Amino acid sequence: MGIFYDEKNRTFKLDTPNTSYLMGVQDDFGYLLHYYYGPRLRGTDASYLARTDEPPYTPARNGRDKLSFLDAAPFEYPTGGTGDFRTHCLEVRTAAGHNAVELAYRRHSIQKGKRPLPGLPATFGGELDCTALTVTLADDVLGLEVDLEYTVFEDVDAITRSALIRNTGAKEPALYLTKVLSACLDMDDRDFELLTLHGSWARERVIQRRPLAVGRQGVFSERGETSHQAQPFLALLTPGTTQTQGQVWAMHLVWSGNFEAQAEADQFGQVRAVLGVSPWNFCWKLAAGESFQAPEAVLVYSHQGLGGMTRTLHDLYRGHLLRGPWKDKKRPVLLNSWEGAYFDFDTEKLLAMAKSGAALGMEMFVLDDGWFGDRRDDNRALGDWYVNEKKLPGGLKRLADELNAMGMKFGLWMEPEMISPDSDLYRAHPDWAIQISGRTAGLCRNQYILDLTRREVLEYVWGRVEAILTSANIEYVKWDMNRQLSDLGSLGLTSDRQGELSCRYVMAVYELQERFCKRFPNVLLENCSGGGARYDPGMLYYSPQIWCSDDTDAIERLAIQEGTALLYPLSTMGAHVSACPNHAVGRTTPMDTRGHVALAGTFGYELDPRKLTEEEREQIPDQIALYHRFNALLRTGDYYRLASYRENHTWDCWQVVSRDRRTALVTYVQVLASANRHSRRVLLQGLDPAANYRLEGTDRVFGGDTLLHGGLPLEPLWGDFRSKQLVLLMED
Repeated sequence: MGIFYDEKNRTFKLDTPNTSYLMGVQDDFGYLLHYYYGPRLRGTDASYLARTDEPPYTPARNGRDKLSFLDAAPFEYPTGGTGDFRTHCLEVRTAAGHNAVELAYRRHSIQKGKRPLPGLPATFGGELDCTALTVTLADDVLGLEVDLEYTVFEDVDAITRSALIRNTGAKEPALYLTKVLSACLDMDDRDFELLTLHGSWARERVIQRRPLAVGRQGVFSERGETSHQAQPFLALLTPGTTQTQGQVWAMHLVWSGNFEAQAEADQFGQVRAVLGVSPWNFCWKLAAGESFQAPEAVLVYSHQGLGGMTRTLHDLYRGHLLRGPWKDKKRPVLLNSWEGAYFDFDTEKLLAMAKSGAALGMEMFVLDDGWFGDRRDDNRALGDWYVNEKKLPGGLKRLADELNAMGMKFGLWMEPEMISPDSDLYRAHPDWAIQISGRTAGLCRNQYILDLTRREVLEYVWGRVEAILTSANIEYVKWDMNRQLSDLGSLGLTSDRQGELSCRYVMAVYELQERFCKRFPNVLLENCSGGGARYDPGMLYYSPQIWCSDDTDAIERLAIQEGTALLYPLSTMGAHVSACPNHAVGRTTPMDTRGHVALAGTFGYELDPRKLTEEEREQIPDQIALYHRFNALLRTGDYYRLASYRENHTWDCWQVVSRDRRTALVTYVQVLASANRHSRRVLLQGLDPAANYRLEGTDRVFGGDTLLHGGLPLEPLWGDFRSKQLVLLMED
């Protein structure tokens, strides 16, 4: 495994355990063309796949028609303005207003290990577990160089890509980057389906499949965040692809801001898929000697259907993206105050809630919104990060000390990036909000966004975060961000750099969270953005878990968590048991179903335990015992999707299998009951076909091969919204 260069054929071959990726240099000019990405190959010469030995040939061979070549060749990093009229990765404007870019191979290097991307989240690996390739391309007319960086890992079938753009200063004193994407895949169309994730607030990450038509299609965000509405991801699927069969080519961006994920089927039956920072309102001034680092893109090929892609991404993110002491550690069972108290609380009420929760086995109490400034509701006080001691006499320290005395940890909600018009901070510094001079900025949730690209603003925010976290024994922080970016203007940027604001804002958030991780390495950080609007690989680099959605209804969560788990490990998925009728949809769901669904994530409670029925309270210790028993399995095991309520509108089922295949946990949710029907027979996955498995709680033993190919019957349950968990243990 690793990266090889075939000097004779000028071909690069990147091998993971089960896949190969090939590209090469062609023509006297030095075009870098993509050849192949798929199952692992033995050889290195695949240049014929680029079809340069047939019309229109390369420009060196066909001197009369360069444009036909440019508009059909499978480029590794396509550019605009010279004749490739498909979507492309790089656009540059000169001071004279021209926008042509044409890149040629100059040099390359191969090294063990992987360099970090300055100021950006990225996967990581050392000299023993990954190999990196840098291919440098150049446009000598512009004095521009592009480093294409690739990494392959020894233990996972993923490849990462990024691009570093440099103004060498040889020609232009300043260049203006108007589009910089991170990755491109050119291949023949195989009657692909396009898979993306869409949504809205409280309906995040809904899986959508559609036939790929001629033209450009995909998803994007221009909201300053990856958004509730889209995920920085796309996948191309061969016809009939399921969880267990079919071919998948997937791309996922390690980024938390505006993005574009697009596939284009062209006139010649070819497909180009691209991914990167959105070019909307993007213009980055690149002065002589300066560089711009594009975010990292993750590429995955699977010949074992969507399930194979999912488990590859899970392994990559668990092993090469998540950091810190909490990434491999069981998280405390928390009780969050939000749906239990909202803004109506004082110290005594919070302690009473916590005491009730502690008696049932809950381990951490999290104080949500309303503890600072004049925060009586969500119309005021964001930015005034000082404890309201009228509500909380003795401040956070007294609350934390009393919680610790009863055996509970203490956690806190914050929204450091925001500012309310009705706040002391805004009255003192109205210019600190993102705004366009002379235009009244639009409000969202009656709040503005602090311009973190200004150093004095960022330092103020960090100063308050640090002061709060050192004022008491705070062991968890929920970092929220509750609105999109608009009215994009910064009083701290010159007119020729206003197009950098969206990117610089995200980079400033990364700087703050990197400081957080270094200053408070043992504090458990959970990112949030109105629920799941910033659930992306970029944020996972800083926090091992992200609040999945503000919709905590167990039935609504089935589709939300299915879409989330398609890409992300279960250990990253913030999920709580909440009160019924549910505050988002008004549905009443059995307590055991709420627990089973929340167990597929980080697990916690979002309610006031004192207001539960006695029957509900009695179930909580058993739920917590299940969490403690199965957390290691759910955190580290292989995830398999067995049935989809989103597709069948009746029932849902998933399975987690330990890496040694000795233990399997199956969760079955019957959403709608029906009369006069047989059991559902579900084919299990991931078991050892040569082993026998005992169904816990019974004396029944099944062959692993029988469970894989014959299935396990799931008997009808009595009533709607019912659930059941089954445990299978390998017999010695």
